[in-house]
Amino acid sequence: MAVRTPSFFTALIFLVSVLKPSLVVKAITAENPDCGPIAASDTDLIQFALNLEFLEAEFFLNGAIGSGLDSIAPSLANGGPPPIGARKANLDPLVARITEEFGYQEVGHLRAIITRIGAIPRPQLDLSVQIFGKLFDDAVGFKLIPTFDPYADTNRYLLASYVIPYVGLVGYVGTIPNLARGTSRSLVASLLGVEAGQDAVIRTLLYERANQTVRPYNLTVAEFTNRISGLRNKLAACGIKDEGILVPRSLGAENRTNSNILSADPNSLSYARTPREILRIVYGSGSEYKPGGFFPNGGGGDIAKRYLPKA
Repeated sequence: MAVRTPSFFTALIFLVSVLKPSLVVKAITAENPDCGPIAASDTDLIQFALNLEFLEAEFFLNGAIGSGLDSIAPSLANGGPPPIGARKANLDPLVARITEEFGYQEVGHLRAIITRIGAIPRPQLDLSVQIFGKLFDDAVGFKLIPTFDPYADTNRYLLASYVIPYVGLVGYVGTIPNLARGTSRSLVASLLGVEAGQDAVIRTLLYERANQTVRPYNLTVAEFTNRISGLRNKLAACGIKDEGILVPRSLGAENRTNSNILSADPNSLSYARTPREILRIVYGSGSEYKPGGFFPNGGGGDIAKRYLPKA
């Protein structure tokens, strides 16, 4: 994988300010073969998505009700270990209800994929405060004191939620064109519809709070979303495919608004990511070959395993 230097990202930010983001993405994709699609079967591509579905199910269920998949549908874990560090969040009643519903929806997604495509064991997930703390430190560029705790209150949980579903959403957008069977495309399109809805709800709730300062840090909700999106773009290393909830008008819909409740390209079409980009993000390492972050032992399924060190 090509190494991206700080000067590269400085140049990239300049390009985005003067060019359409879609042109920047195309230029980087053409220059970097690690940004292109991978050769994989329908089964492998859809089973890869189980990694994100397990991650979302455990985060939402534990955050809302204090217990995860093993208390709702343990057979879907297929013998995989329980997550590390997940726990009930201190949420207001509205966000608690929404989060609980999202968790049950993820159980349905897991069942749909496993029933139609086949199962993989739930990979080891790490949803601890320490993992989120490091991710948010990396996003803002300095150590937050105290450590960012996603379970502490509603605003911090929503920001942590901002980290996860959008990655699955753009992954599904990137998967559909590479599926051979109509039944596979139908399944993933149906999954994508709900994932997009979840992301839209989370972004809307954050947009309502855009100018609120996240206590005890001297950063607003909008600033945090911009920093998180910037980190994901940096880790994936394939151009700008991620934007916060407030953007310059030059990047807003039809260049007429700075609101960015739905992240999209200049034609208001969804961005897409490949499995390699997704692994670079969820590992927090910028490399599909280096597990970490939410997946300390790497992801499950044939696609994730092909990049792991051979035993």
